[in-house]
Amino acid sequence: MLGNALLLALRELRRNVMRSFLTMLGIIIGVASVIILVTLGGGATRQVTEQIASLGSNLLMINPGKRMGPGQSSGATPFKLADAEALARDIPLLVAVAPAASSSMMAILANENRMTAVTGSTEQYFTLNNRKIKDGRVFTSNETRVGVAVCVIGETVRTKLFGRQNPVGNHIRLNKLSCEVIGLLEAKGQNIVGTDQDDLVVIPLRTFQRRIAGNEDVSIIQVSVRDGVSTDRVKQEIMRLMRVRRHLADSEENNFDVMDMKEIATMLSGTTQVLTALLGAVAGVSLLVGGIGIMNIMLVSVTERTREIGTRLAIGAMEREVLLQFLVEAVVVSSCGGLIGIMLALASSVALAKVLNVPFILNMPIIFIAALFSAAIGVIFGFVPARKAARLNPIDALRYE
Repeated sequence: MLGNALLLALRELRRNVMRSFLTMLGIIIGVASVIILVTLGGGATRQVTEQIASLGSNLLMINPGKRMGPGQSSGATPFKLADAEALARDIPLLVAVAPAASSSMMAILANENRMTAVTGSTEQYFTLNNRKIKDGRVFTSNETRVGVAVCVIGETVRTKLFGRQNPVGNHIRLNKLSCEVIGLLEAKGQNIVGTDQDDLVVIPLRTFQRRIAGNEDVSIIQVSVRDGVSTDRVKQEIMRLMRVRRHLADSEENNFDVMDMKEIATMLSGTTQVLTALLGAVAGVSLLVGGIGIMNIMLVSVTERTREIGTRLAIGAMEREVLLQFLVEAVVVSSCGGLIGIMLALASSVALAKVLNVPFILNMPIIFIAALFSAAIGVIFGFVPARKAARLNPIDALRYE
């Protein structure tokens, strides 16, 4: 009986191809939208996690002032180089400490120039931020201590100032400071907030303080915790030490902030997951619209086939057989729409993932749920027309014109 109902449903689809396709369209759009949004959202979440992990899972960032948002803090007294030296000396659980200060300025070579971010730090900056050298070298601890006018540049700066040439050994000007390019960083592309990570110049911290900033301020201190050591424990030790160095009384709040990169990863991943869920829910509304379209067309189909239904009932067809026939038709329409939507979504997700530069992650559970939900839409919204067809009076149906 079920096989016969399926054959009749396929015959009806072939007989009204255009109407059947238009009926499926709502399901196709709904299923495709849900899968695309969830897939791209999953890729974005993975990208956020990987980019944060690339900086090191044991990385802590110490900023002056109170935290105002992701990576932002309110103004407060800047750190000094002695603060970073105290952290390295008094907290043995730290592997590396990199104080840094930065500013935007013009990088100039002959007739070429570019406004870029110039960061002054120590040689440990490159290890802490997972920055690898493509050509040349990083500056040494001796060059950092003395304050030599050398620099390491990013790929974007190289492309703008030098084109395809190797910049190592040449000199560029940072405002009035002439410095020798001793290294070229490997390209990293944009970060999670869209900032170009290759548009930078790194110079020794003392060089930055003496010849650019004109002060001894440190705007951020990055530290790396030993493997296997709790970052929460180290955060408490850093806070105790920094409170002493900044002469804070017991009743005073911290005028600095210690941020764990794990916190940023958790926060950003949670944000992308919530947005993905909300967008998926909005896209799911189109599935309901598609279900209403199926109900509408099935009611029209029942009206058009009233005499056929009356004939079947008159020659002995059971009500449940008529009910099953129209229910199967509704399920076939919605299931076909779901399958087409899944194929369209997978193709679109692969293409959009390349355009948006996020990883494509095949989410089989959401595909299974979308297919199951599309079939359920057919059952739910096809039941009312099917029941109407099954309850027709055979005599009235045969008289219908």
